[in-house]
Amino acid sequence: MRAVWYDRQGPAGEVLQVGELPEPQPGPGEIRVRVRFSGINPGDTKKRRGWLGSTMPYPRVVPHSDASGVVDAIGDGVGGDRVGRRVWVHGAQSYRPFGTAAEYVVVPQALAVDLPDDVPDALGACLGIPGITAHRAVFGDGSVRGATVLVQGVLGAVGSLAAQLARWGGATVIGTVRRSGDLDGVPAVSPDHVVGLDGPDPAAAIREIAPAGVDRIVEVAFSDNIDLDAAVVRNGSVVAAYATRQDRPDLPFWPLLFDNVTIRLLGSDDFPAEAKLQAAQDLTAAAAAGALAVPIGDPLPLEQAAEAHDRVDAGAKARVLLAVPADLPTS
Repeated sequence: MRAVWYDRQGPAGEVLQVGELPEPQPGPGEIRVRVRFSGINPGDTKKRRGWLGSTMPYPRVVPHSDASGVVDAIGDGVGGDRVGRRVWVHGAQSYRPFGTAAEYVVVPQALAVDLPDDVPDALGACLGIPGITAHRAVFGDGSVRGATVLVQGVLGAVGSLAAQLARWGGATVIGTVRRSGDLDGVPAVSPDHVVGLDGPDPAAAIREIAPAGVDRIVEVAFSDNIDLDAAVVRNGSVVAAYATRQDRPDLPFWPLLFDNVTIRLLGSDDFPAEAKLQAAQDLTAAAAAGALAVPIGDPLPLEQAAEAHDRVDAGAKARVLLAVPADLPTS
């Protein structure tokens, strides 16, 4: 099969290889998916670069955890009715050497989720890491129906899906963008309100929308925004953070303490299994209901995997996918 891999860490153009590898075969409880689109996330490129001193977990890595495709083979213990099903895949390269940057990927059957007929393959390939992280940030502390949710960085992959999931879950959503010039670029399907962080007083702007404070904050830049977060929370709020600029951020301890704020830190590879299962179910339902939209760039072929990684590292606003040639129906 055609695949992308690396045997050492480093810049994409130096370490990513494209060629032939043996087709994987599913073992007990596993299924094999003929990949249609392989989704690339910042976590994939960080593993390849050796971010934070990480080393090669396996002698060879086929990157990427997310994908969409069609089940074409099953292992023992898997129902035969799964063959031929369109699916979206998550967690393929989480604690496993071979991910979705290939014609075929083998995963435990729970990691391949049936894709509804009216959900495009490309969208399915975008639901994994960002969608499950967004779901955990929004729903990790219970229902948000009737709540006010602040999503910092609403134009990002996780932030955008978090805003859409929160609205789908019945919340009023306030999103933020770093620059007021980006306000017009926020899709109408995302937040109910948008605030530019470069405005004269973003905390006052948020408080004007939510005078009593916000119930939950989805945080992309903990070290940058925690003072603002502390200024807009209500008593008993949750700040769910999945990224930070500074490794050891300062925080306003007493204001957060007096408001009984919970800080939830999110590491997507290690969410509880039941949380991932619930996230997959809800993401599929929200996508089927037409509640999720993701900006997607023109997919690149496997042979341009290095360029695709470079686009992700450069902060591409649209999701970056690899298209895997196949005689599969597209949607």
